[in-house]
Amino acid sequence: MKERALLLGSLIVLSPELVYGMHISEGILPLKWALFWWLITAVILGLALRGVRNFLMDDLQRKALFTFVTAFIFLISLIPIPVPIAGTSSHPVGVATGVFVLGVCGSIVAGFIVLLLQAFLLAHGGLSTLGANTLAMAVIGSLSAYLVILLLQRTPFPLYVKAFISGAVANWATYLVTALQLSLALKGDEPLEVFLIKTILAFMPTQLPMGIIEGVITASVVTAIAKKRGDLMVSKYLNLREGVVK
Repeated sequence: MKERALLLGSLIVLSPELVYGMHISEGILPLKWALFWWLITAVILGLALRGVRNFLMDDLQRKALFTFVTAFIFLISLIPIPVPIAGTSSHPVGVATGVFVLGVCGSIVAGFIVLLLQAFLLAHGGLSTLGANTLAMAVIGSLSAYLVILLLQRTPFPLYVKAFISGAVANWATYLVTALQLSLALKGDEPLEVFLIKTILAFMPTQLPMGIIEGVITASVVTAIAKKRGDLMVSKYLNLREGVVK
């Protein structure tokens, strides 16, 4: 009986019919565009790695927190909602939480690690499209969340609201960039703006509510971490104590 259960479980996990395409799938982007996005991402990733090294140096608690946040991003970005005709899926991105806890550099590196593992272990995304996916999710997602945090840092909003907005914006920004990447590569003779609008419209039914859901998840996780171990969070400029109390 145990052997049958194990066999059934293995078939469910390995069945290709149950695997959804996540991120931009392997082979979707022409080689020139894949290399272009890889080049940009490699430069930014190199700078982010230097920042992470300084952040984690000789600090076991921060290393543990980095591992936790990376695992969180890995798990939350595995929730797929396939998008018709787009060659990808909608899903939460989780990087806004990384920005609050690890900073921009930490979030970018964690996002890259997540995408690399998903490409190797789960065939989500791909190695040729890893540069494009990293730029959209890890880089632009993290930078947009950071920009929201900066804009809201002097407002009276509590931490929960700040985290909610940053989570939603990071999600939507990721998919705007993904839509642009797909449009630039696949538009053919069609005008870019026309194809881009079509791609964005394809994402909207799933991505608008997904962004709101991610905002709620980000707000819940960030405030929970701030209450338990706010001293470990990078975002000291957010006035965490007041944000948590309100």
